[in-house]
Amino acid sequence: MTAIRVLIADDHAVVRQGLRTLLELQEDIAVVGDVADGAEAVAAVRDQRPDVVLMDLVMPGTDGVEAIRQITDEYPATRVIALTSFLDDDKVFPAVRAGAAGYLLKDVQPQDLVRAIHTVYGGEALLHPAVAARLMEEIATHSPLPGAQVLTPREQEVLELIARGLSNKRIALELGIAEKTVKIHVSSVLRKLGVADRTQAALHAVRERLVDPQ
Repeated sequence: MTAIRVLIADDHAVVRQGLRTLLELQEDIAVVGDVADGAEAVAAVRDQRPDVVLMDLVMPGTDGVEAIRQITDEYPATRVIALTSFLDDDKVFPAVRAGAAGYLLKDVQPQDLVRAIHTVYGGEALLHPAVAARLMEEIATHSPLPGAQVLTPREQEVLELIARGLSNKRIALELGIAEKTVKIHVSSVLRKLGVADRTQAALHAVRERLVDPQ
């Protein structure tokens, strides 16, 4: 079994140690490092190429949002989970727009955090229920994305399945096509919608009523 390589970024040493202790108990997770600020996180991703980063948002120097933006731009294969104490709009929306694959509050149960790491590693998105509710309120008051291009019928199907949380492998099985073909469709959907990742594509699908927001 290939272990999921995880990097921890938090400016509180006790939090880093607690997360490391929890994750090192998991047979299929390997902690490749822990750092205290965003700049160190970007450097550690460059050196260690982790699969998943647990990123605090409020840190000295380079904050978590800027670190997420740099990591997702330069190392798109690395998935970032924002792990924070804050549910404020000025934290939630910038983190999602920066490319966070997940957004969890620090009151998350240990088993749910482990599950979240597996979820985003598998290519899916994961949001704390309270965060998802805030995002739904936000997108309900906005018009469609400017410049969004028309999707083909197949791309529309792929978008609907993305919004339901399916991985590329599951989408391939659902539609009876190759997983490689799904990846091509997903890339085309993101480009046409002008969004950075699957999370933002899924939110667009809900806003346009392609899926039930519940």
